[in-house]
Amino acid sequence: MLFDLENVHKYYGGFHALKGITLQVPEGSVGLLGPNGAGKSTLIKTMLGLLKINTGSAEVLGYRLPDQSLNINQATGYMPENDCYLPYMTAVQYVSFSGQLSGMPRAEAFRRAHEVLYYVGLGEARYRQLSGFSTGMKQRVKLAQALVHGPRLVFLDEPTNGLDPKGRDEMLSLVEDVKKRGVNIVLSSHLLPDVERVCETVIMLNQGKLVHFGSIDELKQGGASVIEIETKNQNEQFAEILAASGYTVAREGLRLKVTVPEGNSGKKLLEQAVENDIQIRHFMPGELTLESAFLGLIDEAGA
Repeated sequence: MLFDLENVHKYYGGFHALKGITLQVPEGSVGLLGPNGAGKSTLIKTMLGLLKINTGSAEVLGYRLPDQSLNINQATGYMPENDCYLPYMTAVQYVSFSGQLSGMPRAEAFRRAHEVLYYVGLGEARYRQLSGFSTGMKQRVKLAQALVHGPRLVFLDEPTNGLDPKGRDEMLSLVEDVKKRGVNIVLSSHLLPDVERVCETVIMLNQGKLVHFGSIDELKQGGASVIEIETKNQNEQFAEILAASGYTVAREGLRLKVTVPEGNSGKKLLEQAVENDIQIRHFMPGELTLESAFLGLIDEAGA
């Protein structure tokens, strides 16, 4: 079991960040989704023992919080969203220091730092100061420090943040390789295709509450369906009409992807097009993507 949470609550003063989260998550790769302020980073920091929960109970990899926080620190890696390093350090100093903080002897941490920097593609840059690193290099070195001590589970908070398409693809390939090596992954990202590429299951949060937990395939095969629509230069107008009627509408190229509830064949969409003098060029069932399912669940939750 990756983690077992029972009625977890977390407050920041008067702000209720986590509202009774109850989860039992098996080993594997898990996506963590939610709008800004949903509680994703708070949940990660709570499971790492960096934040104390106010009420409830939590276990990570069988270790109980807060009593066994040291065991959790040694068994997990954390790639934070924000840059957290001393700019005058070299990459190898930074990564080896992270290993020592996780309980590794100094010599072993230094040896492992060299290995993992080569693994993430920074072997030639391992003696350079971090202040001179590009965004892509900083993301790679953050991944390296999360892996240096050989964790069973790594938490990746927005690992492709700030990367161009090529850098994003390379980072996701690295994460996929980490996964193939038997390391469990929790991937928090606002880029749903990243989660869909790497993860089998997904946790969705909204306003501190658990909205959904389950496999991505089950989510995409749920009761809702998608209709792809293209109009004659009236996409924006029709999207506004449908959104006002309660439909979830995503714009994709020249087409609209409209999520419709279970049992709705799309006939009502055509009726609204006729009523509003909208000329339809393309109308057919489409694939329910993770993004469409996510938006639909958030709408149901009253976001």
